[in-house]
Amino acid sequence: MRRLGSKWKDLGYLAYRWMEPVFNPVRAARAIPGYARFVRDWTRYRRMEGAEPTKLIDTYPLVDDATGTSRILRHYFHQDRWAFRKIHESGVTEHVDVGSRLDLLGFLSVICRVTFIDIRPLTDPVENLESRQGSILELPYPDHTVRSLSCLHVAEHIGLGRYGDALDPQGTRKACAELARVLAPGGNLYFSLPVGKPRLCFSAHRIHTPDQILGYFPSLDLVELSGVDDENRFVRSVDPAVLRDSDYACGLFHFTKR
Repeated sequence: MRRLGSKWKDLGYLAYRWMEPVFNPVRAARAIPGYARFVRDWTRYRRMEGAEPTKLIDTYPLVDDATGTSRILRHYFHQDRWAFRKIHESGVTEHVDVGSRLDLLGFLSVICRVTFIDIRPLTDPVENLESRQGSILELPYPDHTVRSLSCLHVAEHIGLGRYGDALDPQGTRKACAELARVLAPGGNLYFSLPVGKPRLCFSAHRIHTPDQILGYFPSLDLVELSGVDDENRFVRSVDPAVLRDSDYACGLFHFTKR
């Protein structure tokens, strides 16, 4: 019975993943009581003394924000704190990032000059943040020249076509090799991606074991492996075995080049 239940759970999640791009049934179900609350509150508010006039055309129902706790994006919150702390403590004045979250880059640009490399360049001007169009498979730098480099939750997507890139089963491995190529001796690479039981979730991402990732960077030395486990807990300086059997953990790798 437990095996059957797991099978139906997996099938249900599969159906959800296929429907979600056009219709999110979970969010729709949760929205129904939210709309009821919205209508109730709007009606009450309009009757209150001093309430501003409100037209239907100006209403903006946000029906899923009344949560009991503040929610954080799984992996990304802990990942960005980890990377920001390390880059800040390193004291660098210039940093190069490949494809990571723009929120992190915005904060980093306050403490150092940041160059952002991505196939989808940033078009909005941001002080101290330069955006350059480029591919993680062909970075615009000579060998051994970048002293501070990050690539967070990016390499697992390479070669799956999700972002318009060419299909390539070796995409993640090639991305790792290119990051290692440009890293300068004594430089630091801050790298992350999903880790756990290895599998391909086409076209979203690949999941690797920590040992696979260590094997993708043979020319680099591991300074620290931290992570975010399946319970969304940040774990610092963890043994690779702790994350190896995870379902969807996040491996946070700090490498340097000898």
